[in-house]
Amino acid sequence: MTGADVLLLALGAVAVGSGVLVVTTKHLVRAGLYLVVCLGALAGDYLVLAAELVAWVQVLIYVGAVVVLLLFAVMLTRAPIGASDDLDRPGWPAALIGGGAGLGLAALLVDAYRWTAVELPEAGTAERLGGEIFRNWVLPFEVLSVLLLAALVGAIVISRPDIGRSTSTRGTEAR
Repeated sequence: MTGADVLLLALGAVAVGSGVLVVTTKHLVRAGLYLVVCLGALAGDYLVLAAELVAWVQVLIYVGAVVVLLLFAVMLTRAPIGASDDLDRPGWPAALIGGGAGLGLAALLVDAYRWTAVELPEAGTAERLGGEIFRNWVLPFEVLSVLLLAALVGAIVISRPDIGRSTSTRGTEAR
């Protein structure tokens, strides 16, 4: 086992551990910070695999933009910051669904490749990656950006009970 293998395993363990903490913590802000650790560990994995461009894109877009957007959305919607008791739900349905999805994906992977060796394409360059993204993947990225914007606006509308009320009922609340 080489040093790169050990580093990959260590960063993978950090990513999995912080990912588990993201979904098990009762503090919403801590979940966002654990998400930063998880995404940072993934960026470290990309660096070990010599995919520097993908690592920096991971840091800039996911850690720098998505997590900051998530934390700002939490702060702007006046969501509870501390531990929340309304998040206590039974864990067995989530474990059942997650385990079933994991087993299904593993079976699909085994069925698709049948333990055969797959030839790797030639090493990519930033020019090829950029060309692929901006030629073939522009529409999915734009659809995703509109979806994230709609989710943010929906979260604000749902969390603010005063939005959408008529002006006659707003005046009676102050009295």
